[in-house]
Amino acid sequence: MDLYLIHWPVEGQFKDAWRALETLYEEGKAKVIGVSNFQLHHLEELMKDAKIKPMVNQVEYHPRLSQKEVQAFCQKHDIQLEAWSPLMLGELLGNAELQEIANRYNKSVAQVILRWDLQNGVVTIPKSTKAHRIAENADVFNFEFTSEDMKQINKLNQDQRIGPDPDNFDFS
Repeated sequence: MDLYLIHWPVEGQFKDAWRALETLYEEGKAKVIGVSNFQLHHLEELMKDAKIKPMVNQVEYHPRLSQKEVQAFCQKHDIQLEAWSPLMLGELLGNAELQEIANRYNKSVAQVILRWDLQNGVVTIPKSTKAHRIAENADVFNFEFTSEDMKQINKLNQDQRIGPDPDNFDFS
């Protein structure tokens, strides 16, 4: 497998699951192992006993939920942050501030968000079944934001989730 993730930090279970992933990695059955939806305290707890630190942490990440503490921790520990739902299920596509930036660069709002992810060092996974959107989503490497534009997008953070909160999720 190229990438194998623990999907949720289920209390009392994620450390055992991590040991299993470490075994798969050591046996060469997984090239990269990581976690998904792990917050700062989950990562700290996991790394207390881990032989191998997570290589990826896949989290909900978009301009309304930038998770700066998780991002800083991952950068410090060389854990690649990966965004799921970077477009906030399309909810951000009508945002006036993002549209203003998109107009300045002659890009779509989706491209603005995906470029913001990349400039923040975040691998991003936009989802689409439409060929023209897939092509548009890939066309984000021919421009770069100024620091002022990055700050403007960063100010959109409201710690607003569209998915479940890993700290308040019923795993039963």
